[in-house]
Amino acid sequence: MLYNMVQCPHRVTMDLYGDPALKDPISPFVQLLWERGNAYEQEVIEGLKISFTNLRPYSEDERERLTLEAMKRGDALIYGGRISFDDLLGDPDLLRRQGSGYVAGDIKSGSGVEGETEEREGKPKKHYAVQLALYTDILERRRLSNNRTPFIWDVHGEEVIYDLNVLHGKKNPVSLWSMYQDALAQAREMVAMKCGTLPALMGICKLCQWRAACTKEAENSDDLTLIPELGRSRRDSLMSHMRTVRELASADLRSLCRGDKTVIPGIGAETLAKFQARAQLQQTPGAKPYLKEPINLPRAELELFFDIETDPMRDICYLHGFIERRNSKKEKYVYFLAGNPTPEKEKRAFAEAWAYIKSCRPCTIYYYSPYEKTCWRKLCEKYPDVVTEAEIEELFGSAETLDLYQDIVRSKMVWPTRDHSIKTLATHLGFKWRDTDPSGASSVEWYNRWVESGDASIRQRILEYNEDDCIAMRVLLDLIRRLSA
Repeated sequence: MLYNMVQCPHRVTMDLYGDPALKDPISPFVQLLWERGNAYEQEVIEGLKISFTNLRPYSEDERERLTLEAMKRGDALIYGGRISFDDLLGDPDLLRRQGSGYVAGDIKSGSGVEGETEEREGKPKKHYAVQLALYTDILERRRLSNNRTPFIWDVHGEEVIYDLNVLHGKKNPVSLWSMYQDALAQAREMVAMKCGTLPALMGICKLCQWRAACTKEAENSDDLTLIPELGRSRRDSLMSHMRTVRELASADLRSLCRGDKTVIPGIGAETLAKFQARAQLQQTPGAKPYLKEPINLPRAELELFFDIETDPMRDICYLHGFIERRNSKKEKYVYFLAGNPTPEKEKRAFAEAWAYIKSCRPCTIYYYSPYEKTCWRKLCEKYPDVVTEAEIEELFGSAETLDLYQDIVRSKMVWPTRDHSIKTLATHLGFKWRDTDPSGASSVEWYNRWVESGDASIRQRILEYNEDDCIAMRVLLDLIRRLSA
């Protein structure tokens, strides 16, 4: 519950009180996530070179009893334990003896931190933190805790310590322990039916089983999160002044603005005007996207539309795809695919893609969102003999290389859509993907099945999806050109 509370409080409400018949089917990608998580956990445990107490084979009731007995004996490491106190219940993957007590840990098939870049260290993941804090709270109440420094064993083989008492944040520093206590208090109120929640349409909804039900509820209430990038926290701040998209579209913003600021916490005058423009377009029947300012697009005989596919669980970029268009007419699809999820195959596909780009220049290159640039920087770091950092920076810093999302859609356009994903925008323009379930998550699941089975039809499905993503960018660019003319 606490894990979901941090990511989406309404998910907890729906799990407690929603009609199970309204749930969407579990996606193959989510099932793959579970399988990968379990497989990675087993791999870690089998690779341990120290003795441990294994309680995983036992039933839940037996595990709780055996966990307490193991801690009373002072067992050094307990795997698959179960602990509880009053209304608190936790299943820590690991309980490790430390001094006179125990610290809890979890094995995760993802990174132990988030937001890590070359310039700054990553921060603890809040949804991991509340789980670890719950285990620590139970241990403290049972007088079995050593300290508030639980840990994560992550996919990189690192042990990441979560110091729950350290303050995080610049404007309003809070500790992970305080955040856990807030989440716990809210969860208890929800169980007691003392507070309610509202759905909020966000990127995290894509894999949730309540997505269709929440979308319908948001549509019926004309919820403000139907506006791209507005989100839950801004919606909650706005609700004391306006509650619907229609109200925002017709609002007199002058009464809310104080120079470049507003009376609404966390929302400036420019941002509020941006959201109102999007709301007004959504409220206009037959509305079409428009440019907010003139733009000058580069021109070249050869254009490349570039899209990659990655598997974050394996930490591999398995496909680099390009639509190559000459003289705005003749097109062909070019791709470089890693036949297996190995460093050797990943490096080869990356090297071939880089050699292809070099052979095409001078040309204009288009991609959508910063992910391609971020991924290629990481690949450059992994395989420095393929391409230098300076070459990567020159490629993405060139005036002939454009991020259609950041450079144009997000900053210089207004769309009547609920989000700015390439699929939403191209679909709005009449383009259709050949696949019935086109998404990056689906592509990862297809790649996993293709690697295991060698089924040529699955391989073709992966390539067609990637090709359609590239064509969608071309469709978008053609619209932008018409508008700029």
